[in-house]
Amino acid sequence: MSEEKLDTSDVDRWLGVPLGGGHLIEPIAKNDIRRWTQGMQNPNPLYFDRDYAAESRFGEIVAPQSFGVCTSDTHGAGPAIQGLIEGSHMLFGGDEWWFYGPIIRPGDKIRLERMLYDYKVRDTSFAGETMFARGDTTYINQRGEVVCKQRSTSIRYVVEWASKRAKFEEGSEFEPEWTDDQIEEIESTRMKYFKDFQALGHKKRLNVKVGDKLLSRPIGPHTVATFTTEWRSFMNAVWGAFEQDGKANSVLESGWLKEMSKDLDAAKIDPAEKDGLYKGPSRGHTQARYAKLIGMPRGYGYGASMCSWLLDYVGNWAGEHGYIVHTKFPYMAPALTGDVTFLDGEVIEVTPGDDEIIAKVRVIMTNQDKKKMADGVATVRLPKE
Repeated sequence: MSEEKLDTSDVDRWLGVPLGGGHLIEPIAKNDIRRWTQGMQNPNPLYFDRDYAAESRFGEIVAPQSFGVCTSDTHGAGPAIQGLIEGSHMLFGGDEWWFYGPIIRPGDKIRLERMLYDYKVRDTSFAGETMFARGDTTYINQRGEVVCKQRSTSIRYVVEWASKRAKFEEGSEFEPEWTDDQIEEIESTRMKYFKDFQALGHKKRLNVKVGDKLLSRPIGPHTVATFTTEWRSFMNAVWGAFEQDGKANSVLESGWLKEMSKDLDAAKIDPAEKDGLYKGPSRGHTQARYAKLIGMPRGYGYGASMCSWLLDYVGNWAGEHGYIVHTKFPYMAPALTGDVTFLDGEVIEVTPGDDEIIAKVRVIMTNQDKKKMADGVATVRLPKE
């Protein structure tokens, strides 16, 4: 058992309290959706090609279901990072999503409702006593329609305690090296996946049965450049895109290390002081020095990107006539610079209805060493005929 005890007293006062935060100032534009799709490396023409989208059932470019998280100022994790834990950092532990029918279109304005749902403390080999907190973000459009709800899990730990236990695998600070043949194989698999879901086009995904396998999707090798591109596709990375509603929220006073904090006063002169990537809590993703500071061997990917990869993977398979209604994916390991991420799915349950079927798809995310990064189930509504 850990000798150090986590003080959660300040967290308790935030439980069940409606939270404030940032909200998008401008309506969503087509190029916001295009930039998101590009950053997530998802070449589905429904989300960027004007002529293709005009022939779809929607009649225009629409956002993928993964886009919801792009409209949050904290990747949807803010409600799970409430209360002071001095000297702490956080990692994404997973996401559960509920989708309620509306899709996000250009011109929509999304507002957010937030609340810390619950937490538990467990002793971990990684950092001793560690908090696993869950927080809810509800995404609501300008018509008052609930688009979706995200229940994000944060893993909050004291960096000093994690540093004492840091035992990286030998050589883990070095990126793997890929041969030309390996890169060619990855590219070939990627293109096969892209061609497969694009071939469905505007048709319906029919005759789905248990045991059907989704084509493997590789992403990577990840680099500082790809992680930076992902970060810049999130609208919270755009200077001046959000305004605070003035309501209580403690995410900026949750106990971040000095090196991972945002300087709000300096940001009045230079917004880069608070945009997170160059300075602040996200700098470890692209700067190995700060990755190691908080217990990672090298630069690492974003939990919100993992969430998007999973949603896009299932959504592309379902096609424009399908609709994800629920997903639950715990995250077990991050993507590191130099790694390749693989998504593999299989239909595990099919329930016919009068006009539609409900399919459950298990998706496993692994790296090149078969290390499991995520493993969960998506529930999808599909047309019957």
